Amino acid sequence: MNKSLLLVASLALAVPALTMAPVQAQGRHREVCENVQVKHNGSKDDHRIIGTGVGAVAGGLLGHQVGGGKGKTLATVGGAVAGGYVGNRVQKNAQDKKTYYTTERRCHDVYD
Repeated sequence: MNKSLLLVASLALAVPALTMAPVQAQGRHREVCENVQVKHNGSKDDHRIIGTGVGAVAGGLLGHQVGGGKGKTLATVGGAVAGGYVGNRVQKNAQDKKTYYTTERRCHDVYD
């Protein structure tokens, strides 16, 4: 009986010590807060895939109208590359007009 009583008493003392959160060693705790500007994009297509794709197709079709033989192939590829770039830039400009910023307060703990 004494052994079981000793076991229960030692568990009663050990459980609170095991469940306590670790304490920072010899430091003071303080909270540091700052205002941060957060950018919000009005579009879900961050990589501008739609603009690039539409521009590439349009540029390829226009390039295909130029030249003949291997020159036609080169014009098609060049038109697709140029059209893709232009389409990407056009979509970027449209997205930039929908972009807005908010200020958020963010805090974190610092231990000295």
